[in-house]
Amino acid sequence: MTPDGHPFRLVHRMARMFRHSVFVGLLIPCGILSSCSSFKSPAAASAAKILETQHGLASLYTDRHTASGERFSASAFTAAHRHWPFGCLVRCTNLHNGRWVIVRVNDRGPHVRGRVIDLTPKAASMIGLNRSNGLCRVRLDRLE
Repeated sequence: MTPDGHPFRLVHRMARMFRHSVFVGLLIPCGILSSCSSFKSPAAASAAKILETQHGLASLYTDRHTASGERFSASAFTAAHRHWPFGCLVRCTNLHNGRWVIVRVNDRGPHVRGRVIDLTPKAASMIGLNRSNGLCRVRLDRLE
C-alpha cells in the first residue's frame, strides 16, 4: 500500500518498474551493439569471443573529459580501464547479483589501487552499483 493508502498505485508502480527494467535491459545492449559493425544483437554479444578476463573492484566515476577526447556523458554506457584499447567492448558482471552490462572503453583509469574499471553512473546502475554502495566485485570480459 502506498503512503496515501492506494494499493493499486503500488502494484502499478512495481509493474512499471519491472517493464522498464526488462525493456531497458533489452534495449541498452542493442543500442550499444548496433553502433559497432561486428555486433548485431545482444545474443551476439553474449556469444562473442572473450579475448581477456579480469576480476577486481568496479567503481562509479564522474569526470568532465576523457582520455580519448570524447566528452564525458553520465548517461552513456562507457568506462575507464587502465590498459585495454579505446573502443573495445567489455562485459562487466557484478559477482554479487549476476547482473551485467556491456560498456565501451573511452577513458583511462581507475587511478585507485585495487580497482580494475570505472563505470559511468548509467552503466553502474544497470549492475546494481550506486553511490551508496560505491564499489562491487566484478568480472570483466573483453569481447572481440
